[in-house]
Amino acid sequence: MTDVRPSSISRRGLLQAFAATTLTAAPTFANAAGFLRGGGDIRRIKMYSGRTGERIDMIYWVDGDYIADAVKEINYFMRDWRNGKVKQIDLRTIDIMAASHNLLDVSEPYMMISGYRSPETNAMLRSRSSGVAKNSRHIQGQAADLRLASRSVSQIARAASSCRAGGVGRYSGSNFVHMDCGPVRTWGS
Repeated sequence: MTDVRPSSISRRGLLQAFAATTLTAAPTFANAAGFLRGGGDIRRIKMYSGRTGERIDMIYWVDGDYIADAVKEINYFMRDWRNGKVKQIDLRTIDIMAASHNLLDVSEPYMMISGYRSPETNAMLRSRSSGVAKNSRHIQGQAADLRLASRSVSQIARAASSCRAGGVGRYSGSNFVHMDCGPVRTWGS
């Protein structure tokens, strides 16, 4: 026979436990990093490039600090593949990408369509398409165009939008989602 004692949890204790759980489950501030807090002490990004054939599966943040060498590798991976130019990718963009990926609960890596774009590449693309912004956040190292085979454009865009951390563009016709760390806004279908 086991000795069972009634729990001594007070109403106040129960409410405090509920509040702590709510804070862990909800974003603690209005950007992607809030979604990542409940996921432990690491942040990870998984991508591959159909253009270069390269893959990256990188832990880039541990215990509150970005890992310089990992961020450097991410910058190189997200380079302008047309001319090899590398730019520092805004860490907020990487956080938005990682948070969205976590929310989608997939193990599959993103397929990166576009990361950093040099001004020359952006001008060339702009001359071919009206859908390329003159002052694109890609030029600033603040944007990425991504897709997942297992998720729709709408699902990915909803996950990114729920981070309330930047711009989210739906490009259903081209099967990708644009994510950036600029002002919170959405566009596309």
